[in-house]
Amino acid sequence: MRVDSRPAMGIREVIQARVRVSATHFVLIVAAMAAMLVLPASADAAQLPVRYDFTQGIIAQGANPNSPPPGANDWNCKPSSAHPDPVILVHGLLANQTVNWQTISPLLANHGYCVFSLTYGTLPNVSFPGYQPGGLAPMEQSAAQLADFVSGVRAATGARKVDIVGHSEGSLMPDYYVKYLGGSQFVRRYVGIATIWHGTDPLGLATLNQIGKAYGISQALEQQITPYCQSCYEFFPDSSFITKLRDGGVAARGVAYTNIVTQNDELVQPYTSGIDQAPNMTNFVVQQQCGLDQAEHIAVVADPVAAQDVLNALDPKHQAPVPCTLVLPAIGAPLYSGPPQ
Repeated sequence: MRVDSRPAMGIREVIQARVRVSATHFVLIVAAMAAMLVLPASADAAQLPVRYDFTQGIIAQGANPNSPPPGANDWNCKPSSAHPDPVILVHGLLANQTVNWQTISPLLANHGYCVFSLTYGTLPNVSFPGYQPGGLAPMEQSAAQLADFVSGVRAATGARKVDIVGHSEGSLMPDYYVKYLGGSQFVRRYVGIATIWHGTDPLGLATLNQIGKAYGISQALEQQITPYCQSCYEFFPDSSFITKLRDGGVAARGVAYTNIVTQNDELVQPYTSGIDQAPNMTNFVVQQQCGLDQAEHIAVVADPVAAQDVLNALDPKHQAPVPCTLVLPAIGAPLYSGPPQ
């Protein structure tokens, strides 16, 4: 039989030992609670569904007309240190925030960005049951509307700067805000999808307009169109809007530009209109990154290649390779479920 030779503990020693144990347990509990606050309860808890399918925007518009896309317009969102700049999504001509951003908005929210979107440039005389198209007002007027929206986002989030992600007109109009309305001091990154820096001549309409001017017949047609689309003529390569925007170069100093274009673009003609050269500008053609990509002007906003280009442009220190999967015209990649986890 083994006899313990240690002296018996007195009452004081017992109490002190128990206090030390309780203090240790308290520290462990506090540490565990702190870890729970820092780490998400579940890796999937905050994840929104991301569908690479443009038709989802049409469905969402029918269900909730002109509603913010998933993940957007949480006015209580506070930017993280990893992503300190809120992202503002700017739709294209005849679109709105609902139809344009069903892929990009939840994708950015899932990556920890504070995301905001707006519908701009509406005309009271152009509206349809269940659908309000935007981008119809003069782009100078829409740029002023965007300036107010940026101010509201900055005030709500406390952010000094924002990033802009725009599609079609939404990749062009914001540059007027950046260059002429003081936006260069508030925009850090400017990502354009289906950009139009040199204007566009879809179906030869700009050329026909020039011929009409030469023969004095274009003014009558313009008077018929502009009440319903005041921005339409601003897209032509010889418009005063494009001329002013290109004066001194489209890229403003201090802003990082990224252009994402598709060779199949049927509305930006030629597609190279979206490509420009500047020290602070980067160009991507989706087909040069993936030969299976057949996205055109509409499907490119539901394109996994373009989506990854957006993520890489917004966070250049943590770039990931673009996926390569079949992308269908006017639809996107409905069978694509995202990169492997």
